[in-house]
Amino acid sequence: MWIIFALLGALFAAIAVVVSKAGLKNINPSLAFAIQSILILVISWAVVLFQKQQSAIATIEKRTWIFVISGGIATCLSSLFTFRALKLGEASLVTSIERLSLVFAIILAIIFLKEKLNWQVIVGMVLMVAGAVLIGLSREG
Repeated sequence: MWIIFALLGALFAAIAVVVSKAGLKNINPSLAFAIQSILILVISWAVVLFQKQQSAIATIEKRTWIFVISGGIATCLSSLFTFRALKLGEASLVTSIERLSLVFAIILAIIFLKEKLNWQVIVGMVLMVAGAVLIGLSREG
């Protein structure tokens, strides 16, 4: 079931890039992100309330708070940088470079989460980097 959610996440991330790029034409990217963040806040809390999970806040451990808050800060910075890049560059090129986050995530997961590295992961990472470079070079000419 996780693969369905992952594919839906990828689909909606792609939609978000395209409509965000279209919306950035006459607006500061930080302001655009702030506006979208309000909607993210409202929808995410609506889901928590609908699922009746708000009482679980009291049971969250300190270490978990640190990780969740750190992830939130990283997500915010990622979005701010991506919005700035979208304002300045083509959506297809920005997204191909931004999606190198997959390679960074794999490297960080190996270092910090002790996930296993095998030849398939290495080949996949090389292909991701090669794909981003290839897309970048196609935009240069």
